[in-house]
Amino acid sequence: MNIKKIAKQTTALSFATALLIGAGSQTWAAESNHKDTNNNYGVSHITRDNMLKIPQQQKSEQFKVPAFDKSTIKNIASAKGYDKSGNLIDLDVWDSWPLQNADGTVANYHGYQVVFALAGDPKDADDTSIYVFYQKIGEDSIDSWKNAGRVFKDSDKFVPNDPHLKKQTQEWSGSATLTSDGKIRLFYTNFSGTNYGKQTITTAQVNVSQPSGDTLKIDGVEDHKSIFDGDGKKYQNIQQFIDEGAYGSGDNHTLRDPHYVEDKGHKYLVFEANTGTEDGYQGEDSLYNRAYYGGNNPFFQSEKEKLLQSSNKKKASLANGALGIVELNNNYTLKKVMDPLITSNTVTDEIERANVFKKDGKWYLFTDSRGSKMTIDGIGQDDVYMLGYVSNTLTGKYKPLNDTGLVLHMDLDPNDKTFTYSHFAVPQVKGDNVVITSYMTNRGFYSEEHSTFAPSFLLNIKGSKTAVVKNSILPQGQLSTDK
Repeated sequence: MNIKKIAKQTTALSFATALLIGAGSQTWAAESNHKDTNNNYGVSHITRDNMLKIPQQQKSEQFKVPAFDKSTIKNIASAKGYDKSGNLIDLDVWDSWPLQNADGTVANYHGYQVVFALAGDPKDADDTSIYVFYQKIGEDSIDSWKNAGRVFKDSDKFVPNDPHLKKQTQEWSGSATLTSDGKIRLFYTNFSGTNYGKQTITTAQVNVSQPSGDTLKIDGVEDHKSIFDGDGKKYQNIQQFIDEGAYGSGDNHTLRDPHYVEDKGHKYLVFEANTGTEDGYQGEDSLYNRAYYGGNNPFFQSEKEKLLQSSNKKKASLANGALGIVELNNNYTLKKVMDPLITSNTVTDEIERANVFKKDGKWYLFTDSRGSKMTIDGIGQDDVYMLGYVSNTLTGKYKPLNDTGLVLHMDLDPNDKTFTYSHFAVPQVKGDNVVITSYMTNRGFYSEEHSTFAPSFLLNIKGSKTAVVKNSILPQGQLSTDK
């Protein structure tokens, strides 16, 4: 996500939100009686016990994101757009996701692989829009990616009778599926910077034509509509975030990155969120819930006392990240709000890029997270992770891959050109390897080098174990090993 933008908003809103929290801030200073509990709310958890083992585990080459030769990295030549003055500029390109079939494999769209990506002006942190890039199947050079332009026109958000889209200021990450009738259905995050960073899961049909043999053209969108913005009970909504003090409280509201998946004829979206009031909400009481700690009782008592005396105490009490799930009707409206697949109470408020697919009869769930958002001793500010979990069913329960959940680790300085994030696992038609995509170079850090597709690489998955495949670096942005 856009770190510079959120930091700017936090500063701008600090005075206003201080008025909102008022006497609420005094609550933290007040002594209160708490009793230990052990309530898992019927869902899986990213536990403190597992996370505390990761700093030692991440030293293994099995988990390391491969090092890339920065001299070989190129900007996406076709990544061009316009600044606010109408000047043609080179764009930063960061979070991306492929057009996928219902099973998660890369779709063949009239002989092309299609990627949706966030892109914008490197000098304007608020410029975040979804663009479409495409490449002929069989080509793999970074220079072979063409740009079909923005998905949405600025006027597309003014949809009649949709109260959320009208307030959109940015377009954030999501997913896209090729429907059974050959249509492109996009799911993305409607972000409103004018409403405390409100995030709404949104969808649209993207119309694409092929005016020539080697060109795709966006012909506008239809059925553009909001789906879900939090119910408050299973998933925190923006009003709860505001009521607790918004940015000034130290809380971090998330409801984004919708990932489409089908199972047994049903349509679902898995997404990043925070828990609501009925499935383990944030607050100091959460620090006394053994279910969030894992391990045995002596570990729970020891780690709890350490956390209560730690500088991370308040941050941990606000940490209630979740990978949520909702079921959709056939017309892509909300059908049912379901329990989270996994939560990260007391560990982190932010588990991003929800990604789930079925392989060899098991469901694999992945998420990205930053050490800077975590409350775990031994995990540093520069640590970046992909975590993974496995289940016999889509809805869980999920168990950690590699015993702790660690799948990938990267700890470069964010200023390094080869810094990568938004790691995304793309399942293949055959074999035990998945392709890992990501972006490289944080936006706006260099005058000539822009955020771009990072080199892809392979990750091997067998049962509950994963490992980075040695010497498996692929061209920048490559999605598939199936030729």
